[in-house]
Amino acid sequence: MSLRAEVEVPAVLQEPTQGLALAVEGVDLRFGGIRALRGVSFSAEPGKITAVIGPNGAGKTSVFNAISGFYRPAAGRITLGGEDITSMPIHARAKRGIARTFQNIALFHGLSVLENIKLGGHHTMRAGLLSAMVYSRSTRDEEVALRAEVERKVIDFLEIDHIRHLPVGVLPYGMQKRVELARALAMQPQVLLLDEPVAGMNREETEDMARFILDVQEEWGVTVLLVEHDMGMVMDISSKVVVLNFGEVIASGTPDVVRRHPEVIRAYLGTEGADPA
Repeated sequence: MSLRAEVEVPAVLQEPTQGLALAVEGVDLRFGGIRALRGVSFSAEPGKITAVIGPNGAGKTSVFNAISGFYRPAAGRITLGGEDITSMPIHARAKRGIARTFQNIALFHGLSVLENIKLGGHHTMRAGLLSAMVYSRSTRDEEVALRAEVERKVIDFLEIDHIRHLPVGVLPYGMQKRVELARALAMQPQVLLLDEPVAGMNREETEDMARFILDVQEEWGVTVLLVEHDMGMVMDISSKVVVLNFGEVIASGTPDVVRRHPEVIRAYLGTEGADPA
């Protein structure tokens, strides 16, 4: 009899549902006298890939930090599936289905790949504090079920079975980025925030990551919002592109529309008539 039949599987790894709509509405963000975001508004459609691009310092990571709860906007609001989450703490947003990766890899290098990925699922385990401290049978059962589901669902999906017991610290950079994606997927997100997922990767690694992101969107139905400088990848996989410059949205639309927008060409691409693809 399978572990899945013996033990109730943690909700974090149940079969995925359709991703939720995400909306940023008139968000202002200030740091002292610096206005990092100026009335930023855009939406990410459920189950689609939306990219946020712009020059360095345009406010892209600030938008991500506002959505995930690291920053509190001075004005405006953020909604997830129509629910206002502007004042919601980070852990509550995670429970609502928001997961993210980071521009700088945020893994525990001394832990194995499997241990790092399992951390993504622990926030929804049902065992209480006391049960966890004494490592009760119910806690052990949840741990076993979580590991089985991570191995079946996430590790196989991202093709990293051959490295699951290795310490993260010995892996090449591109593989560490894949493990970070795996940890975010273990949270069973409905909205996945990817902060420069292919930064520093070679062409082969970039193509692999782009394929995995498309698979997450198509097979899991997850809403994906990504910040990325690789314009070739952005234009290839995104349904919608939002362009920021000096903390403001200067263009938004399909890749074909955005790549030809005169303000985008001037502010981001720098050459009149250039094609980012």
